[in-house]
Amino acid sequence: MKLVPLGDKVVLKQLEAEETTKSGIVLPGQAQEKPQQAEVIAVGPGGIVDGKEVQMQVKVGDKVIYSKYAGTDVKLEEETYIIVKQNDIVAIVEE
Repeated sequence: MKLVPLGDKVVLKQLEAEETTKSGIVLPGQAQEKPQQAEVIAVGPGGIVDGKEVQMQVKVGDKVIYSKYAGTDVKLEEETYIIVKQNDIVAIVEE
């Protein structure tokens, strides 16, 4: 199966949470904060959304930071994905 987003939607796969702090302290699972960094898995076509022209600014493979409470979690074939609107993505991470 494959997720194909519509309009200005983007499918993200959340990057793994840090398990240790910078000082080397190991965090238990419940103490780890949900990361807001993810990889773009699929991108919708854009077009006219709510009466406005939307051009997609992200592409598959981009690493992005998204709003903390944004999106819908979807589980597909043992993987969890997040579907967000493009305007819920706040930055592209360039390395």
